[in-house]
Amino acid sequence: MVAFPEEFYWIAAFAIVAAVVNGTGIVAILQRREWAERSLPYLMCFAAGILITTPLIHALPNAVANNADAGFGALGGFLFMYLSNEIIKRRTGAETLAFGVTAAEGIGIHSLVDGVVYTVTFNISLLTGILAGTGLVIHEFAEGVITYLVLLRGGVTERTAALYAFFIASLTTPIGAFVAYPVVSGLDRSHLGLLLGFVSGVLIYVSAAHLLPEAQSYEKEHSTLALLAGAGLALFVVFSRTV
Repeated sequence: MVAFPEEFYWIAAFAIVAAVVNGTGIVAILQRREWAERSLPYLMCFAAGILITTPLIHALPNAVANNADAGFGALGGFLFMYLSNEIIKRRTGAETLAFGVTAAEGIGIHSLVDGVVYTVTFNISLLTGILAGTGLVIHEFAEGVITYLVLLRGGVTERTAALYAFFIASLTTPIGAFVAYPVVSGLDRSHLGLLLGFVSGVLIYVSAAHLLPEAQSYEKEHSTLALLAGAGLALFVVFSRTV
């Protein structure tokens, strides 16, 4: 029997849970559409609070400690996500974060990147992985809902949209994690630091430029409280592990 390092089991667990939560979002929008749409902005704001706090307070400083050039990696991660989004918008001709089948392709790429994020962060430390992973898992519910809805806008039937959304948004995350693991696990601390910088840029973009604008479009009364709760949880976990 092959013995894997401890971080592999954490990566596998979070990647699989992410796929399950994503699938739960798809089932919820199918069977309880009103509840899913009502809960969506709060979940996105809560996830954004975790994902914006984690790189700024913990992941990026950790990355710089391992590699002084990690800031360039963070800029690269942010620009990668920004340019990817711009390409999607231009291909669809949409003003927002794209729609329809082409938008779903972009979400699939985004989900693959999520899987890589799990692999990189858990290879740095258990705390980094849990912080980043928790925010990503929570936002998977919203991603499942959004993927289903954009497929509907692209003219796909409800059942087909649900099936495609599961393959595009749910399964791609564990695939990304397991494909990246053999490569990432062989890197030294300096290269992991640079890669963690890239991941920090990705997390900042996902929270500030994707989750928050989408959540704010719903104009819910307590969205700000959900954001602060997510940030507070991340801060609590960081400081409770460092005192």
